Amino acid sequence: MRPFLTLHDPAAARSFYAKGLWTEDTFYTLMARHAVKRPEAMALRDGRARLDWQTLKARVDAMADDMYERGITAGDRVSIWMGNRVETIIAFLACSREGVACNPSLHRTYTCAEIVDLLDQLQSTVLITEPGWGADRKSTDFDAMLTQLPFLKKVYKPETFPMHITQLSREPHANPDSIAYLAFTSGTTGKPKCVMHSCNTLLANARDLVRDWKIGPDDTMLTLSPLSHHIAWVAVGQWLVCGCELVTDDPPKDMSRLDWIIETGTVYVMGVPTHAMDVLAEQRKRGLERLGDVRIFYMAGSPIPEVVAKAFVDQGITPQNIYGMTESSSHQYTHPDDPENIWISTCGRGGPAYEVRIWDRDNRDEEAAAGVTGEIGGRGAALMLGYYANQSATENTFNRHGYLMSGDLGSFDADGNLKIEGRVKDLIIRGGHNIYPSQIEARALTHPGVSRAAAFPVPDERLGEKVCLAIIGTVTAEDMLAHLGREGLSKFDMPEWYLTLDELPLTASGKILKRELTEMAKRGEITPAMVRYAEKKDPAS
Repeated sequence: MRPFLTLHDPAAARSFYAKGLWTEDTFYTLMARHAVKRPEAMALRDGRARLDWQTLKARVDAMADDMYERGITAGDRVSIWMGNRVETIIAFLACSREGVACNPSLHRTYTCAEIVDLLDQLQSTVLITEPGWGADRKSTDFDAMLTQLPFLKKVYKPETFPMHITQLSREPHANPDSIAYLAFTSGTTGKPKCVMHSCNTLLANARDLVRDWKIGPDDTMLTLSPLSHHIAWVAVGQWLVCGCELVTDDPPKDMSRLDWIIETGTVYVMGVPTHAMDVLAEQRKRGLERLGDVRIFYMAGSPIPEVVAKAFVDQGITPQNIYGMTESSSHQYTHPDDPENIWISTCGRGGPAYEVRIWDRDNRDEEAAAGVTGEIGGRGAALMLGYYANQSATENTFNRHGYLMSGDLGSFDADGNLKIEGRVKDLIIRGGHNIYPSQIEARALTHPGVSRAAAFPVPDERLGEKVCLAIIGTVTAEDMLAHLGREGLSKFDMPEWYLTLDELPLTASGKILKRELTEMAKRGEITPAMVRYAEKKDPAS
């Protein structure tokens, strides 16, 4: 097996095992156990297929056998750039069977060039993808780009997935502490870092959630977050722990998310507040009294508006308010017996798999006084095992006590519930999608008509935030958006507000005060114009 440099510590591992936070299970062994106990129970569903546990296992084993015969071995990396299909999860479980590290976090919003860079960073031996997927796939010869990657052994597409088991005597990979999951996350700089998780570090949080929220094998769980986002893998972890049916956000053509929720009999929905707001808006528009069979609605990524929480409570649905990171999953969560004000105003007290403390915002090695707002830091069984091939980033993310520093500000109430106060990070979150201002600014500044640029968030009722680009220069909005497109900015990261200024607010050291720009927009002191990027399609596509 090819080794990874990780934070795995034998003493900490012994403690986690002794407390039952870690076990000997892998993702694959959990799936295989359900296939033995409940072979004909429904396991996995998208808009094209519905698989029971025994069929799922057969599909996983066929994929694993094919990878094995192609020389893909434990410690290799497999990347997935594909939609919310059952094949994505089949591939993930096949990787677990072989001890291969799976990287499913390649978003649809990425360009082909960005994907090639990330594949190169991981030296992925396999890519699993589907035609037309990505920000510029229709206008780019992606297949030709892949031929330039000497480390890439195989490209699978849904229609070429293996369907026959060819190896009958091989034992599955049995180490739940080896690296099993790789997820890119860029923090505030936009420079990709890749989080490493084992089966145990991911499943520790899943076990907490399943236990505390009493998710059982007869339930149906639907993730509205795409399978390229970590929330979906929190869902996968819970699904494997409890053995329920998992439904992906891939409804049949022309079926809305609301109808998909109702059609599948979902009781547990996972997503971000934007998902909740859209589903509730459609429910109101259609005059439906009840959101199907839903009893729990998980929301992470941004604060839950009070009106959203109340709309759920009024129809007997419990909001699950979540705070977490790719590095530590959904570690902070409310509980079903919490009072309504806790669901709305805090992220709860979480579970035993992760310990959170508040640290002085000016000295991350000193714990903040009780009740004082500071930087959120945590450690425990749900914590990642470091950043892939990035010792510097791993070191700089922790304080000297071994707590991962989140970059977010928060405080605890008297009962130990965490309240998020704001972000240290300079990051714009549009409906759960991370947008990095530095990437927009760097491209804007390549235009000869721009001397300064600042991308900053403006509030949006539905999406939480949208991007506003402010420049000092003479470039029109239309010309700037076209320029950003030519410079390779993803259409999903384009500014939706724009303004030109004579000067930008600065600190004494000359740094742009972006949050002041946000406040100026709120106060009406500046008036951005709404803009929309019109993608130019290749005439041949």
